[in-house]
Amino acid sequence: MPFPPFVRSAMPALSGGGVTLRPPRKRDHEEWARLRQDSRAFLEPWEPRWPADDLDYSAWRQRLRRYNAEAAAGTGHAFLIFENEKGRLVGGISVGNIRHGVAQSAQIGYWMGERYAGRGLMQAAMKLALSHAFDTLKLHRLEAACIPDNARSIRVLENAGFRREGLLRSYLRINGVWRDHLLYALIAEEHRARHERG
Repeated sequence: MPFPPFVRSAMPALSGGGVTLRPPRKRDHEEWARLRQDSRAFLEPWEPRWPADDLDYSAWRQRLRRYNAEAAAGTGHAFLIFENEKGRLVGGISVGNIRHGVAQSAQIGYWMGERYAGRGLMQAAMKLALSHAFDTLKLHRLEAACIPDNARSIRVLENAGFRREGLLRSYLRINGVWRDHLLYALIAEEHRARHERG
């Protein structure tokens, strides 16, 4: 099921800081699956348990259909992250569970391939995703949940201006175990103030 033109136009590529974010496509499967497999031990401690067919092409097509439906409904925008120098896929970032009305909020999630971690690429991708969420989607609040001992993820969030708001007990089932998470949030006005200060 291809992305219809109106979905593609609603989710343009975003570029800056040495990275480009764009919606995933069918042809990305091979590179995505290879990066995920190569990074499996690095990613599994922080993610829901991978289904047996998680890296299969059929599962990738189902994933794209879900992304397509969420984008069309205005409830989620998923992007792959590419480094600009060689055009290689390095990770993914999404703005999901978008709520309109009185909330105007969403949740942000992200992952990075192991060999690209620690190079500042996620920080650059986060900056683009935040601008998309606050400036294009006109959201008021972004939330992120992070396992307390995931130091890398905490650093990404705090460097982007997110503030820790509390502890969510037994919040998500990660790698087969219910885990506590720290709740982080960033408000549009705080983001704009940081941006204006440079």
